[in-house]
Amino acid sequence: MKKYEPDAIRNIGIFSHGGEGKTSIVEAMLFLSGENTRIGRVDDGTSLMDYEPEEVERKITISSSIACFEWGKNKVNFIDTPGDDNFVSDAKLCMRVVDGAVIVVSAVSGVKVQTEKVWQYADEFSIPVSIFINKMDRERADFERTVEDIRKNFTDRAILIIQLPIGKEDSFKGVVDLLAMKAYVYHNDALGNFDIGDIPGDFLSEANRYREKLVETAIEMNDEVMERYLNGDEIKEEEIEQCLKEGIWSRKIVPVMCGSATKNIGIQMLLDNTVKYFPPPTYKKEVEGIDPKTGNKVKREMSANKPFSAFVFKTITDPFTGKLTLFRVYSGELHPDMTVLNVSKDEKERIGQIFYLVGKKQKPAGFASVGDIAVIAKLKETTTGNTLCDEKSHIKYEEVVLAPPLISFSLHPKSKGDEDKLNTSLARLMEEDRTVKYTRDEQTKEFILSGMGQVHIEVIVEKLKRKFGVEVELKEPRVPYKETIKGTVKVQGKYKKQSGGKGQYGDTWLELAPLPRNAGFEFVDKVVGGSIPRQYIPAVEKGIVEAMDQGILAGYPVIDFKVTLYDGSYHDVDSSEMAFKIAASMGFKKGLEMCQPTLLEPIMKTEVVVPDEYMGDIMGDLNSRRGKIIGVETKGNNQVVKASVPMAEILKYAPDLKSMTGGRGTFTIEFSHYEEVPPQNAAKLIELAKKVKEQEK
Repeated sequence: MKKYEPDAIRNIGIFSHGGEGKTSIVEAMLFLSGENTRIGRVDDGTSLMDYEPEEVERKITISSSIACFEWGKNKVNFIDTPGDDNFVSDAKLCMRVVDGAVIVVSAVSGVKVQTEKVWQYADEFSIPVSIFINKMDRERADFERTVEDIRKNFTDRAILIIQLPIGKEDSFKGVVDLLAMKAYVYHNDALGNFDIGDIPGDFLSEANRYREKLVETAIEMNDEVMERYLNGDEIKEEEIEQCLKEGIWSRKIVPVMCGSATKNIGIQMLLDNTVKYFPPPTYKKEVEGIDPKTGNKVKREMSANKPFSAFVFKTITDPFTGKLTLFRVYSGELHPDMTVLNVSKDEKERIGQIFYLVGKKQKPAGFASVGDIAVIAKLKETTTGNTLCDEKSHIKYEEVVLAPPLISFSLHPKSKGDEDKLNTSLARLMEEDRTVKYTRDEQTKEFILSGMGQVHIEVIVEKLKRKFGVEVELKEPRVPYKETIKGTVKVQGKYKKQSGGKGQYGDTWLELAPLPRNAGFEFVDKVVGGSIPRQYIPAVEKGIVEAMDQGILAGYPVIDFKVTLYDGSYHDVDSSEMAFKIAASMGFKKGLEMCQPTLLEPIMKTEVVVPDEYMGDIMGDLNSRRGKIIGVETKGNNQVVKASVPMAEILKYAPDLKSMTGGRGTFTIEFSHYEEVPPQNAAKLIELAKKVKEQEK
């Protein structure tokens, strides 16, 4: 591919709720641009963009992919992103590096949950947006109803129709271009062929009305043009286009187009308008980062003549081809054999081959210049979110904040030989997907795999088997309950053993008392007069520490208590550290029974974001889960319910919330504190623990 100046590059992302046709649109573009000799189909598994086996099987986009192709005098980097809520964080990472976003809305179902979410992402990164109403050929497709739904949901900008459909449902056959005031009638051959002609008479009146609205909205972007228009001067078409471009770049106007991806109607016009009206990479002139040494904000001019810097927005791992690093260049140029600094990790990286991607197909690039998106193979330390820069001119770009995992499972390798491979394999997958978390619960000794939803976890498990040959089973994680005491007691712990030779003797007097929640464990030495020699005091504490790992109610660790050693006795010959350790543990267990032991459960700080109409259902459901509502706040068209909920009651909340809200609710959880388990629940847990112990005997 030849060298393109930054002004001729377009970095575009396509976003939507799942199933709206994003991938089919990009497949049609690849056919029209000559990158593919036929139109790939998601439904029959021939898509260039959805090439992973998990995507082919489910017929959804799981991981973002890039279509790099030439269109006229421009180089286009079109990023196809996931719309399923399990994988939408990938879309957010892609939004970080594009200069324009095409948001796809179905003419049948209108604005959905993830549509709203990607709109918010575009706002967060200040990205110009256009809307493409797809599936105009489907039964119950309604252009005007869909536009009204868009306007109702996105009220902060001018939603401006620049195309009208010709026909609807089965009779949909083309579009009216309101800028050129021409009709584009397609041949219905799925090849994208069309005839340009005059607007049919029965559409002319409506077209004139929408054309007038388009002109009036566009010229508001330029005071000089608007003044001439109000004075009755003729405004040329190229002036209207320039005003429209200014409105889109400044994010005041959102143009609306329409078509059908599967019939390849309107896709060429979408591509033409995307290249024409979306800005080039350098339209912002400079980019902001921080100086990693001082933490101060710094700005870097987006120029090929400035020191190199780039942001890594995606990592692809493959056991055969190695790691691929996808990045956008913000300044300077990158060439093979250069050494750059990964400023995020303070590690140097040697640059090898640089190339572009069309799905999984690699195209040699030779180098990557400012504004472009490219790929490097086999970087050792670099992962998603890192900044690469010139060794002598440091700058670090802000990472993308992703939502925390929502669902967790306990992970169990099917064969013992897979245990070692599991850690390294998951580490590779976590490089690829930053929303995957893998930890070990020190109390339950379980390995915990966390992700964004049930489907997300299932895909991770499938990738473990396919890519690394590791098979695992998923189970519900055990809740890390604790035990504590509510009363105070003084108790003797005495260990005396005589069997032939040297005996064992240790005698301790302990006082057990509760501490405030989250205070942990405290040991106090109040022995006076040498009743216990100093060298045995640490053994007493050690005996208690070992014994507190298993409480007497259900075998859970004991927390939030104080033990005071205030007296005891010893034997000149038979006393030892071991004897005092055993004596202390005996006294501790004896004391636990006497000072009102109780179970504690982890409580999660929970925030649930839902549209107003679901408020009653959500609050009722949280109450049924023993949750305590802390407060409710308004956030745009949504309500944020803040609550404290026991972990045991919210382990499977993700699918339940999706069911209650039709996928429109989101939530976050994080550990807050421990609280006493209600007596009726505690009794069941203690009974269950007894049964488990009996089964293990």
